[in-house]
Amino acid sequence: MTLQTSIRLLKLAALGSALFGLAMVLALISPLKLVFDSFLDLVHWPLDSQQALAGDSARVLAAITGGLMVGLGALVWCITTDVYAKDPQTGGRIILIGVCAWYLPDSFGSYMVGAGFNVLLNTGFLAMFVLPILLHRQASKAVLA
Repeated sequence: MTLQTSIRLLKLAALGSALFGLAMVLALISPLKLVFDSFLDLVHWPLDSQQALAGDSARVLAAITGGLMVGLGALVWCITTDVYAKDPQTGGRIILIGVCAWYLPDSFGSYMVGAGFNVLLNTGFLAMFVLPILLHRQASKAVLA
């Protein structure tokens, strides 16, 4: 994978994370709540309409989580633009450390509270960040060999 393709995919992943976080926050005050009620039901498989974005604690955690997702997206966008584009090794390492530091406790915690399906969803998000970096590294090594 070329560096330019990797950069485009990382920016797309960053934008997707930020938009997901923003939608989570907007769900607190808009009809998007129905989408996130469905999301919560999905991560607590099976679909049984037993979970919802309700209660003060759940709502404040949605606000915090949504804000963190927007922040993660902005951070990865800036690292991609300002570091990774000039130094893929360093920028890639920073992004990989950051997303692994998010993925492991999020997935462990989700599993522990009975939301194991969220591990699968997290893995999709992880792949959006990891694959462009690893595929570019692999292509760069092949060119050097």
